[in-house]
Amino acid sequence: MIQFLASTQAGCRRSFPGHLLHRKSLLALVAVAALSTQILYTPVVQAELTSRSNIVLILADDLGYGDLGCYGRKDIETPVLDRLATQGVRLTHHYANGPECTPTRTALLTGRYQQWVGGLECAIGTGNVGRYDDAIRLRETNDLGLPTSQQTIVRLLKEAGYNTAITGKWHLGYEPKFAPHLHGFDRAFYCIGGGMDYFHYLDTVAGYNLFLNGRPIRREGYFTDLLTDEAVRFLEQQSADGAPFFLYVPYTCPHSPFQGPEDRLPDPLPLDSPLWNQGDAPPATYIEMIEHMDRRIGTLLDTLDHQGFAENTLVIFASDNGGTRSARNAPLSGFKGSTFEGGIRVPAIIRWPSVIPAGVESNQPCMTFDFTASIARVAGVESDPNQSWDGIDIVEHLAEGRANVPRTLFWRKPRGETVWMGLMEGDLKLVAEQKGDEISRKLFDLSNDLAEQNDLSSQRGEDLDRLWTEYLSWERTVRRDRRGKPRQ
Repeated sequence: MIQFLASTQAGCRRSFPGHLLHRKSLLALVAVAALSTQILYTPVVQAELTSRSNIVLILADDLGYGDLGCYGRKDIETPVLDRLATQGVRLTHHYANGPECTPTRTALLTGRYQQWVGGLECAIGTGNVGRYDDAIRLRETNDLGLPTSQQTIVRLLKEAGYNTAITGKWHLGYEPKFAPHLHGFDRAFYCIGGGMDYFHYLDTVAGYNLFLNGRPIRREGYFTDLLTDEAVRFLEQQSADGAPFFLYVPYTCPHSPFQGPEDRLPDPLPLDSPLWNQGDAPPATYIEMIEHMDRRIGTLLDTLDHQGFAENTLVIFASDNGGTRSARNAPLSGFKGSTFEGGIRVPAIIRWPSVIPAGVESNQPCMTFDFTASIARVAGVESDPNQSWDGIDIVEHLAEGRANVPRTLFWRKPRGETVWMGLMEGDLKLVAEQKGDEISRKLFDLSNDLAEQNDLSSQRGEDLDRLWTEYLSWERTVRRDRRGKPRQ
């Protein structure tokens, strides 16, 4: 259940405001209000006729579940995100759609399990490399990326009159035909691949990685600062009386290479530098990167305040997947790449003044693509019936103070000959790893074993088999190749 903190027990449960309802519902409410002596929602309905809410979605890269002060880390200072959590809802059971970045970003933009798209179940390798059979096949035909034929929440927002921008990491295709401005972003300032030198914008195969609307550009500075400054410029160009906006800010922090804001070298970081090693960050540098990102998120939030947008802006923060071995995933086990909790459970915060109650902690299980469903409702856009959302509207759920709803969530990530699989249903969690023809299956009860140390597969064989059958049925349903045909 949603647990309300003592400081907000009074007055923080609010009805979901009328400006989030579909326009037809709004008109119906107006008609009912005219016949009623108790007029509900009327001021909000009138506001909806002239304005819609803004949306800012901030994504960290490889941030561990326990890497923020508000998630228990004591040796790090993240006052901005800690304050954001006190101003909204801190999600304790939020999951990334994938244990790596490309899959989660696919699910975020499409609002569906990434398996529907084909080829994007695993992170695209540096230099445009496919890492499993379907991705390799697509790479051979220059088709490894998110095709523009896919519905995206960004295009829907743009068509509905939103100003849209991305400033940060893309990682959904190297080919020019997959560039973000072709998916509905009015302005796209981004790095194209997984990781890059924060000062010279080169990846581990010396590929140049900095783009604006599909064209490589030159800039000077620390990438965390560059993308934040670009986002601030976008916000400053918006008008409080003009069109609503959607701003997507996917940081590369704290993904390797591990470089703080003062670590610029005259030449690009050598390709054999240990700072590229995701699992071996210098602890002080790792902390410095996160603390600097926190400060720059503060710049974004301050800009919302100064421009008069804060009260009418939904702000969402999350990580794209679990932390690496350089992260603090406690109390979870496992890391990025696996379907253990440490690979998929991530920090997430939602703030929306006057809509989302402040100072609240929610243990409602939720997933990245739930943000997509929420954004669609907030903006009043609907999905194509043939590409309907797989997630739930988590914002509405929190705004109405609902009790937890049961969820069954699924994960699948192949790389080479290894496939990680997962299913969570209530407190039960199935974790499976396939290597060649060998499959290892484990069963955990997260209610008393959050660290997944006690494998119950031999004691609860019926539950194990039931969840495995359910997982296989899901896999057969959603796994498609680029032609829309089931994967074998």
